[in-house]
Amino acid sequence: MSGAARKAGQSGQMSRQMGDNHRRFLQTMMSIGIVDDHGAKALYQHCCETHNVQCPPDRLDDFIETINSKLQPLFMQIRKGMSEDNGQEHYALVNMAQTDVTRMSSDYADNELELFKKTLELIVGSENGTVSSTDILNSTDSMTTKKLKKSETEHLLSRLVHDKWLNETKGEYTLSTRCIIEMEPYIRTMYQDQVSVCHICHTIVFQCQICENPICGIKIHNPCVARYFKGRAEPRCPACNDFWPHEIPEIRRPRSQSRR
Repeated sequence: MSGAARKAGQSGQMSRQMGDNHRRFLQTMMSIGIVDDHGAKALYQHCCETHNVQCPPDRLDDFIETINSKLQPLFMQIRKGMSEDNGQEHYALVNMAQTDVTRMSSDYADNELELFKKTLELIVGSENGTVSSTDILNSTDSMTTKKLKKSETEHLLSRLVHDKWLNETKGEYTLSTRCIIEMEPYIRTMYQDQVSVCHICHTIVFQCQICENPICGIKIHNPCVARYFKGRAEPRCPACNDFWPHEIPEIRRPRSQSRR
């Protein structure tokens, strides 16, 4: 083996070694659960500077892959996903051993988990990926575990938003980025006849635009719509080439997340 090849091999091995900068990054992810890409880059830089390690700005994914290689035997992974709201990438620490809502059992009671499942079902079965607080309250009538009172349901919904499992806007609830990243395998398995994937990015889709051609009917995330049709004079469906009649949303600039 040549000296250059040996050096390259050693460099590859070194890149897979967990350092204190990796451990600090992981400890922070264990604390916060999910972070957007701006926050992840800031955290990456902070961890490297704290431990006096050279970290090229464009190597964040390699850095995370090194951590994931050590997490694999523990059935954990830092997984990347996209916000359906603004298209911004996020990183979430995911427990791979628990693929359903049992991952939440340490924080929520059985009847609270049942109501979350019902909320999930209502969102998956909706046309626009949302469910109203009224529909969630009404769903408590069919609970098989101890029924939650109205005040208990409202408190639970607040907790689910605070814990980043749901998002809420004017009484309408959607699945959060964290929930979609962590629950995607469960959602694909449990609701395979109801759930669709985005034609552009090929991940599961809830908040979206739909091709109005009944033979086509593809779905595209709103942020993917904004990016795909940007600058096109006459937007056409990428699958059937029919005119795309929906209003094309603007590409939203997500707020930068401050370093934690």
